[in-house]
Amino acid sequence: MENQKASYRQTAWILVVGGIIGIFASIELIIQKIAVLSNPDFVPNCDINPVLSCGSVISTEQASLFGFPNPVLGVIGFTIVIMFGALLFAGIELPRSMWLGLNAGALAGMVFVIWLVSQSLYVIGALCPWCMVVWAVTIPIFWQVTTDNLAGSKLSLGKSLSEIIVTLKWILIGATYLIIMALIFVRWQDFGLK
Repeated sequence: MENQKASYRQTAWILVVGGIIGIFASIELIIQKIAVLSNPDFVPNCDINPVLSCGSVISTEQASLFGFPNPVLGVIGFTIVIMFGALLFAGIELPRSMWLGLNAGALAGMVFVIWLVSQSLYVIGALCPWCMVVWAVTIPIFWQVTTDNLAGSKLSLGKSLSEIIVTLKWILIGATYLIIMALIFVRWQDFGLK
């Protein structure tokens, strides 16, 4: 039980800090999107070069997948994440349904990140730095919540697989980052050589 409490403290930190960073990046994206819509000549503060270019990304269909800017979902989702973290900091024992709901939301966020990574790399051909901040915080939120649910038997993938995933949590987080960085490297490895 003490291990579970320590894990929940860690989860609280990851949710609150990740949520705050995610909200900040989402709000920044909304501000940049409004500025681009208001003035077609506006250059977003995150346009660094042809590859790292928010302007190239936020003006695409993918940036408003559901008919409104994607960062609106970020503001809503990360607010919920912070709320869960605050509840854990307060020592409130959350029911299984809330944990599973949080896990479903984190999974949806992770699937959305994977889709956005693929769209940025292979369809849009540019990376949005603020979007990458959102990706970077979504990854540990997803793995932390998932491993907490597996460790606490709120979610099961079979005893052996669940234990392996819980044991390898930090490796899975690192591997997720490494895969994305490798895909980015392979996609633009010759960018500086042209």
